[in-house]
Amino acid sequence: MAFRRIDIDQYDEDIYTEEEILADAESGRSIDEINSVVDARATDVRNLLTRGNNSDALTKSLEDPPYGRNLESAKAKNIKTVVDVLNQFRANDIPTAIKGLNLDQQDVLMKYLYAALSKPEQFNSGMILNWHEKLTEVAGPGSIVRVMTDKRTVF
Repeated sequence: MAFRRIDIDQYDEDIYTEEEILADAESGRSIDEINSVVDARATDVRNLLTRGNNSDALTKSLEDPPYGRNLESAKAKNIKTVVDVLNQFRANDIPTAIKGLNLDQQDVLMKYLYAALSKPEQFNSGMILNWHEKLTEVAGPGSIVRVMTDKRTVF
């Protein structure tokens, strides 16, 4: 037997399966309830944007992101909501908006930026990279590390 065909993880008692990791991130709410919360948030964010409250819309869009399994539609809608908010900001206003967020909100924003970058056919990568640059300047590289090591994903 070749050494590359041996599953060494079978000998590790502390191994976690993907199911165990994702189960920890679930909120305990039903899929329908999460979808209705995401829809209500999207409506609230649109209302804030029409009133010109971009900073409040950004804060609202980053609240309580849907984590867990089988939430693809809720996650996709929430990513779209966040990116719609990001599109409303002028380049000069981005650092001020980011400084108005707390550390957890900055980390969630970084997650959404990576989620949007993973779908270049849907979202404007140039705008997303601009936000990423400004967010990294404010939050530092620690935000990137926290996002990359967090098992809870927004996409």
